[in-house]
Amino acid sequence: MTTTPEENTTATTRPARTRFLVGGGLLIAAIVYLILTTAAGTSTYYYTIEELRARGGTAVGEPVRISGAVLGDSIVYDADALELRFTTVNIPGEQSEIDARGGLAAVLHAATTDPRAVQLPVVYYGPRPDLLRHEAQAILTGQLGADGVFHADELLLKCPTRYEQELPQQSAAR
Repeated sequence: MTTTPEENTTATTRPARTRFLVGGGLLIAAIVYLILTTAAGTSTYYYTIEELRARGGTAVGEPVRISGAVLGDSIVYDADALELRFTTVNIPGEQSEIDARGGLAAVLHAATTDPRAVQLPVVYYGPRPDLLRHEAQAILTGQLGADGVFHADELLLKCPTRYEQELPQQSAAR
């Protein structure tokens, strides 16, 4: 029995097409897997200090981002161990609420002077930031420890009073 060239072409293209489809499917599956695992591994939830405290033991060890006002009297820095400890106080999480209360500087001041405000002790290992002072806004990424202390991996600071005091001079010069 002899085969025609058309039959040979059809017989050889089926396995090639099957290999191509299987290979393409595996490639797409690998890309989707990488996207999902990367997104899940880098996602952190944003909470106010009050919300984090309200979660209790369920928040322990979960990677989160929080924001609060720094209590200046609580700042303790050990330069040898590069250990920074301070306490943050709850501030609103919604910008509309911050605006309604007179802006960030007013909210930070009110939070640090309110003895009933929810507080959270923080520990951070690294160099002491220049902007760390009383009433600075601390934006922290890390996790709550079983001891009730927030262990920060990343520390960002905003000091709005530093900039707001300069604005009237700038606008007056115009």
